[in-house]
Amino acid sequence: MRKMNCFMNGEKTLALYRLCWIVLLGIGLQGCGYEIEDIEEIEERMELQSSALEVTLNADQLTADIITFNWTEARSVSGESMVSYRTKLDVLGNNFGVATTIMSHEDEGVLTKSFSSEQLQNWANEKWGLPVNKPFTLQFRVIAEYEGGQAFHAPEVRTVTVNVQPIRTVVFDADKIFLTGSAINGSAKVELQRTVENENQYAVLLDLQAGSLEIPVEYEGATNFLCPKNSDGGLHDGTAVEVNMREQPIGWEIPQAGQYRLVVNMQKATCTIYSPATALQPKVVTWNADGGISRTTEVNELWMHGAINGWAAPIKMDCSVSLADPQVLIYQGGRTGKAKFIVYGENDNNKNLAYAFSCPLTGSGDKQELTLTIGKVSELSGGMSSAQRNSYYTIPAGANFLVFDLRNMTLLAEKR
Repeated sequence: MRKMNCFMNGEKTLALYRLCWIVLLGIGLQGCGYEIEDIEEIEERMELQSSALEVTLNADQLTADIITFNWTEARSVSGESMVSYRTKLDVLGNNFGVATTIMSHEDEGVLTKSFSSEQLQNWANEKWGLPVNKPFTLQFRVIAEYEGGQAFHAPEVRTVTVNVQPIRTVVFDADKIFLTGSAINGSAKVELQRTVENENQYAVLLDLQAGSLEIPVEYEGATNFLCPKNSDGGLHDGTAVEVNMREQPIGWEIPQAGQYRLVVNMQKATCTIYSPATALQPKVVTWNADGGISRTTEVNELWMHGAINGWAAPIKMDCSVSLADPQVLIYQGGRTGKAKFIVYGENDNNKNLAYAFSCPLTGSGDKQELTLTIGKVSELSGGMSSAQRNSYYTIPAGANFLVFDLRNMTLLAEKR
């Protein structure tokens, strides 16, 4: 019995001994274990501000900037890494998707981005497919990215939202638009064509005789008539007249026979009729060819010349001439790069002397080079001076549709 008690007491002693070592070992591990170090917090510096949180697009100043975003520089980092800024514009809810985002990489030192009423209105209607006249919310994002060097540096990202009231437009839908009436020879029915540059605009150039002219519109099996809003059927020659849709026609009186151009803008709800007295004429330019020989050119085609073709044989653009205005030329192609647009395309010295359209000169009259912005109307300048012939616009990557308005001297680059 004593031996049994001694044995049990020995086991208790051994258990206590082992327990003491476990406790001591735990204390030791706590004293000399690895410490968990906190990740160093990144001090971000970039701040983003909008010139307004709510804007109303301005129909009277379409090309003027309506909203501007400014941001401060992101943090500087050690080493060889350089920071660059990428901007994104989209409608709230699209999550900056590839198909909907307006994205650009900003030039070094540029910390601002502006957009015009025209850009936002066009994107809302054409790119984002928003309902007409419905307010929407924009999201603008700036991403500061670090490139170069061996170390990874987390980007800085800032986003701001802006509520936008669009330009109120009156849009009439149409499957087809025609001309009928006694001003059309016999019982003919002439169809207007959509213009290449604007799918909401229809035009036709045709011979009319004195009489009444009506404009039936077919849509989803029904026929209504575009009529002067003030019910005045008199010819307001060369002036856009507001129109509305009616079940019964009110015709325009054509006073005399001749060639007429008729332009219907369904988005603006206007109709313009040009008689022979106000007929729109093509652009005509005069320039000095080789040897100082004076040349006069009617501009219905343009050629690209510059870095875009290595200053070799000019590239014929195969421009379309708008039905709405012979001074509107449309280029549909994928060539991008630095170019001027000349009125002569033969591969001789005259290509370097030809009248050229490109960006405006500097305030002091010197040559300069600028880059077109997709979706934004840019100023166009033309001439035969050395400075003008050595000025260039860069067509940005992705642009495949250029609209040259030689009457108003503007250039629009788009991606369609």
